[in-house]
Amino acid sequence: MNGIPTTFDEHQIKRTVIGGKRNTSENAMNLSVILLNTSGSHFKVHVFENLINCNFLEIVSVENDAANFSIEDSAKKFPSIKFIVPLEPATDGEMINLTMSELTADYVLVIRDSLYIPSGIILQNLAKRITSEGIYCVVPWLMDQNKESIATYFAPSAEKTHFVIDSSSVVTDGIRTLYPFDNIGIYNRKKFINLGGFDYTIQNSYWQSLDLAVRSWLWGEETKITTMLSFSYINDTPVSDRTVNKDYLRYYLKNELPRIKNDRGVISRRSFFKFFFHSSCGFLEARRLFKTARKWVDKNKYYFKKDLPNLMQNWTKKDED
Repeated sequence: MNGIPTTFDEHQIKRTVIGGKRNTSENAMNLSVILLNTSGSHFKVHVFENLINCNFLEIVSVENDAANFSIEDSAKKFPSIKFIVPLEPATDGEMINLTMSELTADYVLVIRDSLYIPSGIILQNLAKRITSEGIYCVVPWLMDQNKESIATYFAPSAEKTHFVIDSSSVVTDGIRTLYPFDNIGIYNRKKFINLGGFDYTIQNSYWQSLDLAVRSWLWGEETKITTMLSFSYINDTPVSDRTVNKDYLRYYLKNELPRIKNDRGVISRRSFFKFFFHSSCGFLEARRLFKTARKWVDKNKYYFKKDLPNLMQNWTKKDED
């Protein structure tokens, strides 16, 4: 396994890119869209038409199946849409990273083909209102296929000495949330890049998403929910795979273990044996993981504005206010 990435564009993915051009209309929004396609079976014409009618600055459709030969037909019919097909295994996070680097809008809406995407999903005035605070990420209100609210509010908490995440389907406009469910949200592109994007060495989608989300909070950014924008799933709501494995350990070392000392993030050498005894790894592997994470934290030490205990304490105080 390679070391933890230290630059946003460190990891490149072989891919095929077809079509796509920037919207030059004076009425184009300062908002681009990334459509993540998971089914890989076909493209829905009305979805592309609905997206084009919204006047996004750029539209990118990420297809996960290189054998889908309908892409060329779709690209001919919708020349304004850029189609990207990875030619090697890649996580959603890796594909979002790659696409973010090719866009120019200040804000990027990430959605999926598993969502119902109606006509006029977001218009100019609404986009400006939602992005007016300039925060890192704004999460839409999400519902299941029966139009019932699903859990999109996530808060850091503690259970004895363990970090846990509380969740709720009850949301209010502007409330903070730890992370965007299913990576669906409107991202501030520059802040996303400055955070380093998703860590490609973490392959489990849940731990990869949580790694970036917690890092964003520790580095001083914010994620909030808006009820002004909503989506519903067409079929079953996805279930996160929270298996505790090496991906979890990589997330844990980068986010839960660092502490703020003298206004910088550090991982104490003395914390190794505590990590080792709870890691279920052999000594050499645990030492390798620990050393790699410690080196990464030291390189990024001045980006840390708080540590996990600070985050949990301040979160509770703000909620009480």
